[in-house]
Amino acid sequence: MLPVLKLFLLPVGGGIPAGVMLASSKGLAWPITTLLYLVSDVVLALAFEPILRLFATVCGKIPVLTRLSKALTAATARSAAHFGGTGAGPVTLVMIAFGIDPMTGRASALAAGHGFLAGWAFAIVGDMLYFAVIALTTLRLNSYFRDPNTTMLIVLGAMFGVPMLVRYFRSRRLSLQGAGVE
Repeated sequence: MLPVLKLFLLPVGGGIPAGVMLASSKGLAWPITTLLYLVSDVVLALAFEPILRLFATVCGKIPVLTRLSKALTAATARSAAHFGGTGAGPVTLVMIAFGIDPMTGRASALAAGHGFLAGWAFAIVGDMLYFAVIALTTLRLNSYFRDPNTTMLIVLGAMFGVPMLVRYFRSRRLSLQGAGVE
């Protein structure tokens, strides 16, 4: 179980398909695999929260970091706009964590005034939904290919490629709507 947990602790999404495939090959049941991913999210919360709080405190005191904080706030606001606007309610925060990552979800929750427990709860729910989508996709795809390496490459490609395609087509659609072309 420890190797699966270590893969889930990787800071990029590539640990999910690799961890799911390893768990499957070791015969771990899906509830155990899901629990391991939840544990990795809790470890992330405990490790990231002090850094987030320190960063928020320091950003208010150093001019360069204050400008950086404003730039990050603007970027977060643009990201939140994709999920329903800047009124960061629970569903919006869950979707930010699902669509971006749990750290961004937690930072958005902090900016919206949510404390440690509620903020991380929203972020973890979103990340667990993301895990479910990637894990189910990985396992289903592997039932067709029966080659873990091919499966992981396809899932990783989709994890990075699909969001880029969605952004491209969304911006293209918006530019066409702005030009009056339907």
